[in-house]
Amino acid sequence: MALPSVLQKLALPVIGAPLFIISNPKLVIAQCQAGIVGAMPALNARPASQLDDWLAEITETLAAYDRAHPERPSAPFAINQIVHKSNDRLEHDMAVCAKYKVPIVISSLGARTDINDAVHAWGGVVLHDIINDTFAHKAIDKGADGLIAVAAGAGGHAGVKSPFALIQEIRAWFDGPLALSGAIATGGAVLAARAIGADFAYIGSAFIATDEARASDAYKQCIVDSNSDDIVYSSLFTGVHGNYLKPSIRAAGLDPDNLEHSDPSKMSFGSDYGARKAWKDIWGCGQGIAAIKAVVPAAELIARLAREYDEARRRLA
Repeated sequence: MALPSVLQKLALPVIGAPLFIISNPKLVIAQCQAGIVGAMPALNARPASQLDDWLAEITETLAAYDRAHPERPSAPFAINQIVHKSNDRLEHDMAVCAKYKVPIVISSLGARTDINDAVHAWGGVVLHDIINDTFAHKAIDKGADGLIAVAAGAGGHAGVKSPFALIQEIRAWFDGPLALSGAIATGGAVLAARAIGADFAYIGSAFIATDEARASDAYKQCIVDSNSDDIVYSSLFTGVHGNYLKPSIRAAGLDPDNLEHSDPSKMSFGSDYGARKAWKDIWGCGQGIAAIKAVVPAAELIARLAREYDEARRRLA
């Protein structure tokens, strides 16, 4: 199956993962102008009315950039919608996305036919993130155009499957758009994702340590200073298993090596732990961060990935 036209003209086969709280128009615009899909969660716009302002800023800025750079236009952007009963903004946020005809919608935590139909009605493409082959089948059966395979090691809510197993199982029956998430922070890893059958690498944690990201300086520096040994996988903070930085858990007064489990039916995006909140103070992060050596502009990070990607291709050739 050919990729949708909106996904065919990337400078690098990378989708910037939407980072809860952290992604903002500045980061999305920088990613798109550098030639990769930039993405952010709709829920990052607060209050809800801010989403209209943000989508206006993104679309107008990218349109102006494209007029000034017809030889290398920007990549498309994506908005992440949390399709979960806890999200009471979904209907509002979908209406705003329809107004701006958002080119790509990334749906998470629930596959729904009505959401897919709504996106298709304005000409958009839906990518749904999944952690196993069962959920992948459900997403495609309900009308998603493509999949984001969230494998072991990914930041935030992540699965436990090896990327080799997960991509292999999906490609046995699905030949549509497929992105791979999980500890990807180098250009070589981007090429590896394609080698095992994915069309795109899905990169999130590396972009937290960029100038444009709306993360605290302490969060960014923690990523620079940490490696995979500093990541813990826990369901405590939202009810769904995810990967987090151990130093931020210790700062909340908890022992990262002895965390309780949480009931997924009580899922929350802002659970309190003393004076600290999940995501804001207890920091999500994936296992690939040893490759992050400094906080840099997003364009500089993407340029490094592109160089490494070309170097890896030459090595194999």
